[in-house]
Amino acid sequence: MPPPLIFDVAKLDPDRVLFTREQIYQRLPHRHEFKQLDGILHIEDGLAVAYRDIRSDEWWVRGHVPGRPIFPGVLMLETAAHLSAFLMRYIDEDYKGFVAFGGVDGCKFRGAVTPPSRIYMVCRQSEDRPRRITGACQAFANGEMVFEAKITGLPMSDEPSA
Repeated sequence: MPPPLIFDVAKLDPDRVLFTREQIYQRLPHRHEFKQLDGILHIEDGLAVAYRDIRSDEWWVRGHVPGRPIFPGVLMLETAAHLSAFLMRYIDEDYKGFVAFGGVDGCKFRGAVTPPSRIYMVCRQSEDRPRRITGACQAFANGEMVFEAKITGLPMSDEPSA
């Protein structure tokens, strides 16, 4: 049985985009194929809701179950991590460093996502410490929960390592 909803995405206006893809990636360093978020639809009180359009022409479609492409779970995790990092950067506007992926707990995939479709990712920040942030995340496609996990991020300095 799925856990309680963090947020009911059915209450959102999918046309009311608060942050576009370009605005999201002004705050996050990911580029090219690793831009996983297409828009932020809701953000307040340590909670954010984003969407990602799953397209038939994406780089992974050709090889991830040919003839029956399924959005890879690792990319769903990456999408959750991006939203968690964006939320942290939104809450702490003065933070200039990079938020690295630190871990995942309680991950469950509850359904397959196939192109074309849209997933809605929800993240509620549950912990914000100098050396660790965590967020409870859920994803929905076609009105069904398809993913849940607790994502841990590691705030790092903005200086790249040698």
